[in-house]
Formats: sequence, C-alpha cells, structure tokens
Amino acid sequence: MIAANLFAQSKEEKLVNTVKAFHQALIDKNLVSINQQTDKALSYGHSNGWVQSKTDLIKDFEKGLIDYKSISEDSITITLNGNLANVRFVSDITAVYKGTTSNFKLKVLEVWMKKGKRWILFARQAVKN
Repeated sequence: MIAANLFAQSKEEKLVNTVKAFHQALIDKNLVSINQQTDKALSYGHSNGWVQSKTDLIKDFEKGLIDYKSISEDSITITLNGNLANVRFVSDITAVYKGTTSNFKLKVLEVWMKKGKRWILFARQAVKN
C-alpha cells in the first residue's frame, strides 16, 4: 500500500505529463500521437491569429509547413472542472515556419477534455508575452 502511494500521481500531475508529452509529439512530428491526443473538433490557435483544425494541423506537419524545434512550459496552472481542464503556461517556442526559424515567447491556454481515462486536447490559444 505504501509503495502504491509513492508512485501515485495527482490528476494535475498526470495532466502536466500529458501536456508535455503532446508538446514533445509536436517536436518529434509524431503524427500518430498527435492524432490520438487531439479531439476531432480541435481548434489550435496561434499568436498571430492563425487557427488550425485537427486536419490542418496534421496536414501541415505532413507538408513540412511548420517544424517545432523546442517547446518549454513555465508557470503551469491547471483549473479542473469535471472532465474539463484549463491549462495555462508561459512558453518559449522555437519553430521553423515556411523555412524561417523564429523564437516565440507566448502565454498559452490549452483546454483539455477527459475521455475515458485519457486527456485529449480540445482547444489551444496563444498570445504574445
């Protein structure tokens, strides 16, 4: 019983790990993982106003339109409400877009939904920090 408690994670810790795994999937261009971790109605908003659907996000990775090099999360806060969670953090992102490498310092809001035992990304919006 004691060993089980040592390895138990809170809901928030599990969600933070899921968020970080999703960002790593973006960096790795792991389309299987990205597909599994996003809702079919995904709205993925960028700081410049560009919004991608799930289909757009996957197609743009396949075409090489965007290439994430690094994504960091700082000051993560989570608000849980039943099967929904708002995840806010400050992010430093390095990405190549249409052949140009840029660094972005952003404030990000991600909305995650719990489906069964898994958290699925439903929406994301970023603004310049």
